[in-house]
Formats: sequence, structure tokens, C-alpha cells
Amino acid sequence: MESYYGNPSSLHQKGVEAENVLKQARKVAAQYLGCKESEVIFTSGGTESNNTAIKGVAFQYQNRGKHIITTQVEHPAVYDVCKQLEGLGFAVTYLPVDREGRVSVEAVQKAMRPDTILVSVMHVNNELGTIQPILEIGQWLKQFPKVLFHVDAVQGIGKVPLRIKDSGIDLLSVSAHKFYGPRGVGILYKREGLIISPLMMGGGQEGGVRSGTENLPAIAGMAKAIRILEELGSVEMIRLQKLNQQLREGIATIEGCIVNTPEAKTAPHIMNLSVPGVKAEVLLHALEEKGFLISTKSACSSKVNEPSRVLTAIGIERDCALSSLRISLGRENTADDIQGFLKALEECVSVLRTYIKQQPAPAHRK
Repeated sequence: MESYYGNPSSLHQKGVEAENVLKQARKVAAQYLGCKESEVIFTSGGTESNNTAIKGVAFQYQNRGKHIITTQVEHPAVYDVCKQLEGLGFAVTYLPVDREGRVSVEAVQKAMRPDTILVSVMHVNNELGTIQPILEIGQWLKQFPKVLFHVDAVQGIGKVPLRIKDSGIDLLSVSAHKFYGPRGVGILYKREGLIISPLMMGGGQEGGVRSGTENLPAIAGMAKAIRILEELGSVEMIRLQKLNQQLREGIATIEGCIVNTPEAKTAPHIMNLSVPGVKAEVLLHALEEKGFLISTKSACSSKVNEPSRVLTAIGIERDCALSSLRISLGRENTADDIQGFLKALEECVSVLRTYIKQQPAPAHRK
């Protein structure tokens, strides 16, 4: 912390040292993303990056048009921003998805209007793990140079490859903690030459897009995490795919369990399942007692006692959606962990379903 205490904007020695660290971190991030250093903007994380991208475009180009296209399954950091913009006079089209949670290029095409200024589609769904057709959407959008393309890549970074330049992406959001970097730091990729309205005014740091003294220790930590990602390469992704398949096959043998995550075109680190008739929170705590930490819906919004908006969008019934759990796999997980989890899951489901069956039916009023 002491090494990075200087303000990168200061002219004294500590400031110069801090600026060099900042420049090196920006270079590392740019090389990993496949973009120019000038296109990397450091933020406090995915939520700020999404807000900056969407609101920045909306406010900068509202004279050109006030129509935004997104999907029904976006993370709240995108979905709720669009809802807020609706209250400010913008029109938002929320595209439906198929049973696997995937939006089609055709749906984007049909939603386009003369006043459309932005299309925002996530790379990987944070609840299902579904990979969206970003490359296909981006390539089609190239014929509309005045319609900007934003991608929330928070959930897919380091897990699912994405070529920013080939995909015609104008803005892309990243959060460091999703690839074992520090919490509270992220990146907004902004295509060179693109002007957006800043959310915060101040000292003009980060090219004037994100004022405020940079969080250098966190940024340096994120750069280190990126270097580790590069060292691991595709080996870790292949390992996670094997664990994911082991998990899927095991869940299929447990009576009463339903896998909601599709088999094809999904990220390897996410598995969503339901146990109809068993409340998700009850099963979550039962598994926690056995040493397994999982979540209901997205961990960012799992305290909201409503069925998942994402699962509802893919046609899953309310009872099934309310019993859904999200399992996340990471670097420290092993095949033995999966086997232990499957055993614990089977035991917990069996006990809870037996208990539920033994409960008397609710009395009906005459």
C-alpha cells in the first residue's frame, strides 16, 4: 500500500512512481483485452462501468435518438439502469430470449428503429451461464455506425474468449473480482474516438470519463490478476469444463433435481438448478451446514424474495424458479469437491423432500 500511496496526477517523485505503475497496469489490461491503452478506463467495478457506458451514451446522444435495445435477462446493473432511463423519457426495448436464455440476432434486427442509439447485450448470463451471440450481433450492427454496441462482459472475462475488435464492440464492462482481482475495481473499454458523457465531474482523470484519483493499489492488484489469467491460458477453462460436466451428470442422477443451465454454448463456471417444492433458501443453508457455499439467483441481488427474472424469462414456472440455486466453480475446486457436493446435495434434497411430504396440508376455510 505504501508503495502505491502517491497520487498519479502529482508531479513529485511519489506521484511519478505512482503514474508509472498506473501506466503499466493500463498496458497489461490493454494487451489482455486486445485494445489500445487509451481505450482502457479504470472504474470501481462492473456496476460503475455499466452505468457509465449506458448513461454516458444516452445523455451524449439523446438529440440523435432516445431508443435503447437490451434483453430481458441482463444483470441489474444494466436492466435497472435502463428502467431508470425510461423514467427520464427514453424508450427501451427488452428483447425476449429462447428457452436457453439466448437472444437472437433476428430479434435485434426487428427491434431496430431510426432513433436507436444503443444496443446493450451481456456476454455471459450471470445466472444461467448462457453465452450470447456477441460476435454475430456486433458484426450485423457495423452497418449502423451511429448505433453503439455495449457489452457487459463481467461474468465471462477470463472464462469465455471474446474478441472486442472483431465483434464491433464500442463499450465493454469488466470487474476485477470475477477473475480473482481485488473488489472495487474494474475496467470500461471505450473505443477510441467515442465521446460519452461522464457520470462524475472533477479532476478529469481517465480521459475525463471517470474523474477522481485512481485507486492505484486495486488497479495494480487487478493487473497482477490479469497476468495470472494470461499464464493460465485455456488450461483452466478446460479444467472447469470437465468439472462442469461431472456436476451436470451427477445432478441428473438425483431425484427431484432439474438443471436449468443449457448444455451447449455456456460458460464452464456456472450451473443453475432447481428442486421444485423445496425453498432455495432452505436448501442453501442445509448445504452450507455441510460446507458448501452456493447462492440463489445472482449473488448481487439474491436477497430479493422474488422469482428470478432470468428464469421467468426463459419460461420456468414460479415454483421451479423460487427453488433455483446457482453453483459457481472456481480455481480451487476439484473433482473431489464436486463428488462431495453431489453427495451432500442428494442427502439434503432427500431429507427436505421427505420432511415436506410429512407436513399436513393447509386447512381450508369453509
